[in-house]
Amino acid sequence: MALSAHPLIPPSNRPPSRVAIRRAESYGCDLVEMIHETLREFQLPVTGKTVLLKPNLVQSDPDFVINTHPAVIAATRESFLRLGAARVIVGEGPGNERDTEGILEAIRLRDWLRRLDEGFIDLNVDEVRRVALRTRASRLRQLFLPAAVLSADFLVSMPKMKTHHWAGVTLSLKNLFGVVPGSCYGWPKNILHWAGIENSILDLSTTVRPDFAIVDGIVAMEGNGPIQGTPKPAGVLVRGDDPGAVDATAARVMGLIPERIGYLQKAGYVLGHLQEAKIRQIGEEVARVRTPFMVLEQFRRLVEH
Repeated sequence: MALSAHPLIPPSNRPPSRVAIRRAESYGCDLVEMIHETLREFQLPVTGKTVLLKPNLVQSDPDFVINTHPAVIAATRESFLRLGAARVIVGEGPGNERDTEGILEAIRLRDWLRRLDEGFIDLNVDEVRRVALRTRASRLRQLFLPAAVLSADFLVSMPKMKTHHWAGVTLSLKNLFGVVPGSCYGWPKNILHWAGIENSILDLSTTVRPDFAIVDGIVAMEGNGPIQGTPKPAGVLVRGDDPGAVDATAARVMGLIPERIGYLQKAGYVLGHLQEAKIRQIGEEVARVRTPFMVLEQFRRLVEH
C-alpha cells in the first residue's frame, strides 16, 4: 500500500475524514496508551503486516526541536506491535546531512527503540526501483524510490509540526521528501527543488500516499523553519488516515489557513479533505488547542485574520 493503491477521488465523492487531536503536554506522558487508543479507533488493517514509520529526521538535534521526537517514534512502534503488526520498521533519508548514523546517535534513537539495528533503514542508500508518478504537477515523470518504502504494507508519515521558509508549513505530505534517496538525487534532494517544491510535494504524495499520519506537535517549531526556527510548545499530537485532512487540521491548530497553503490547496483536489465541514474531529476541538505560530513575512497571508 505504500506505492499508493489509494484512488484519486474527487472531493465531492469522498466520505468525510476523521482526524484525532490529543493533548500531550510533554514527551514524558503515556504516549503509548494515547497513540494506541487512537489507532484502535481507526481500526487499521495492520495485523500480520509490515509497517514503515517515516519520521522527520533532518540533522543532529539534541534539543529535539527539529526532528520528530524519539519518544513519539518509540511509542508509535510499540502501538502498532500491540495491534498485531508483524514488523515495524523505522525508515528515513535525511535531506540536510549525509551522516544518518550521526543523527541517530545525536538523538539517541537506539536508547529509545533498543534493537534499532534490526529495525532502521536509511532510505538514502536503500535499493531503489523506478516508479512512474501518478500526477503531473511538476515536470517530473518518474522517480527512483527505496524498495523498503515500496514493499511496506502500511506507511506512516510522522512529521514534526513546523513552519517552512519555502513551503510555508511542513507536515505529513512535505515529510515525504525524506523517501527520495539522496544517493540518486543528492542532498538536499535537489531534484525536488529544481522541479518546484510545492508541485513535487503533490506528485510524491499521490504516488507514495501515507496510510496514516501522526504529527508531533508536542514541541513544534515556528518562524524560520524547518531548521532555524524557534521552539513552539503546542502540546498536541494530530493523527488520521487522510493525510490532507491531518495537515489541514494541524495547520488550523497552528493558526494558519490551509486553503492558502499552495501545495495543500492542490492536495485537496486529489488526496483528502481540507474543509472543516468534511472533517470529523476526534478528541479535542481545534479551537481548544489552537496555538498561533509566528511565520516569516512572506507567509503572512497564511495567518488567520
